[in-house]
Amino acid sequence: MKKIITLIFVSALGGLLTLGGYKLFVENDTQPLTVEQSSEFPVFVPTNTTNTYNKMVSTPNFVEAAEKSLDAVVHVKNTSVVNSPTSMQDLFFGRQSQRAQIGTGSGVVISPSGYIVTNNHVIKNANEISITLNNNKSYIAELIGTDETTDIALLKIETDEDLPFMAFGDSDNAKVGEWVLAVGNPFNLNSTVTAGIISAKSRDLSGQHSQSFIQTDAAVNPGNSGGALVNVNGDLIGINTAISSQTGSYIGYSFAVPSNIARKIVNDIMEYGNVQNGILGVSGGALNSEAAKEFGITTTEGFYVSEVQEDTGAEKAGIKPGDIINKIDNVRINKFSDLTGYLKTKSPEDVVDVTLLRDGHEEVLPVTLLKPTITVIQTIGFVKNASKKELKNYNAEYGVKISKFADDNYKAGWNRVGVEEGSIVTKINGKKLYTVEDAQNAMKARNLREPLQIEIINNQGEKVVHSFR
Repeated sequence: MKKIITLIFVSALGGLLTLGGYKLFVENDTQPLTVEQSSEFPVFVPTNTTNTYNKMVSTPNFVEAAEKSLDAVVHVKNTSVVNSPTSMQDLFFGRQSQRAQIGTGSGVVISPSGYIVTNNHVIKNANEISITLNNNKSYIAELIGTDETTDIALLKIETDEDLPFMAFGDSDNAKVGEWVLAVGNPFNLNSTVTAGIISAKSRDLSGQHSQSFIQTDAAVNPGNSGGALVNVNGDLIGINTAISSQTGSYIGYSFAVPSNIARKIVNDIMEYGNVQNGILGVSGGALNSEAAKEFGITTTEGFYVSEVQEDTGAEKAGIKPGDIINKIDNVRINKFSDLTGYLKTKSPEDVVDVTLLRDGHEEVLPVTLLKPTITVIQTIGFVKNASKKELKNYNAEYGVKISKFADDNYKAGWNRVGVEEGSIVTKINGKKLYTVEDAQNAMKARNLREPLQIEIINNQGEKVVHSFR
């Protein structure tokens, strides 16, 4: 009986506890549950989950490209005669003796008849140039012409047989990341091949916006200058020219003159004996955030035109200061070396389509490239073609006009002898100047060891002759 009473008591107590819990936690819970929400969204990190373990990767095959280029790359030996002391006694007494100095490099055969392209610095000041082919046959080469600005030289050897040669490819179509070969013959040990990729285009190493190199990480060492940069199809897309190094040896950066520039230089030398440059007629600089803020614009890409030269194709086509050049033909323009690099492939009287941004609107203007009307003369500065009226004012039959001195030091020095901006430069090293091209050719023809002699008619009508060493 006691067990039954105890069981009834425990059951009643459990029921009371259940009912109490229900009243406490359910019926009396009239306040809603509050959840604090953050106004910040969770960070989303894009992730590629594609499994590449079994993905087929095509490996470039360099064999065909190497076979096309090996026999067309040659060894170039430059022999020059220099005067220098040969002993401590010679140095002490100022005596000098003649001795032969030898430099070596590479070259590329570009025609079966024996034309060879190399770097100007490889054959500069040479008294004799010899070529050794990949089959060990040697020849004496004739220097056809050079262009110091682009560091390109053209040689010719006479043979009784057609030579293996390389055809120029289109360097404008070369892409960053594309596989390339560097082929050279640096030590006269037959041609050698290294591989890499195009790291960048339109590189300017001079700091004067005058050059446009292809940069690669293909190994190039001293002696490879003048060799071939080749794509996987075996096309010549550049002439290897320089390396960036603190030791003189390759450390990961090499540079080549684009084939489109080299081809144009070679064609001009063959046809005219010198390089025919076509200029657009603008000056300015590449845009970035800082430059855009300075000019009060929002565009951060392109070439900002700050000045348009008079009597140039740009002025005649209607290009104005403040315009932003985005493209020339189909080539993107982001910096001055993009601009100069493409224009070096063009000639006077060529017409190019200039795409520019003006007041927020895009326009395309056809521009006829003209011969240069302005150039730089060492120790003076900028000179330009003189009009008949300007020549008459100075009682001169020929000459070019000083447009602007290079800096205040040159200006002060020349002003002391009565030479000012507007004075007429008549001769360089005895060569008469009729146009700025004559001035360019006179400077190029000058041997670096000879003094620079300049004849100028000053503002008093007097001829002033100065020599510089």
